Amino acid sequence: MAITRKDKMKRLSPERRTQIEARTAELITEHMTLQELRRVRKLTQVRMAKTLGITQDSVSRLEKRSDLLRSTLRKTVQAMGGRLSLVAEFPDRPPVVLSGISEDDPTSKPSSRKPAHAHG
Repeated sequence: MAITRKDKMKRLSPERRTQIEARTAELITEHMTLQELRRVRKLTQVRMAKTLGITQDSVSRLEKRSDLLRSTLRKTVQAMGGRLSLVAEFPDRPPVVLSGISEDDPTSKPSSRKPAHAHG
């Protein structure tokens, strides 16, 4: 007969079970969908829509998308009261917070592209 996770947890001390449960909760909160994040922030789709100036249906569709513009994601997180940052993770070093790529990032550098000129 196979040993289940429940069986293993029962064999642990109450202190160790508490530690494992706390770390599990911590890991779950570190990885959320936009919908889960909105719910944890106790916000409705209607309230988010009003804050973002879009429809509730648009919020629903946005939460289901897997590919968003960074600016859309930033506005959505800001509407929840947060701030978006991007982190690059590598196996051989600690995570790096990327700067200079957000439109409202004070450390962002001006684009090296020349402005387009109107012809005509």
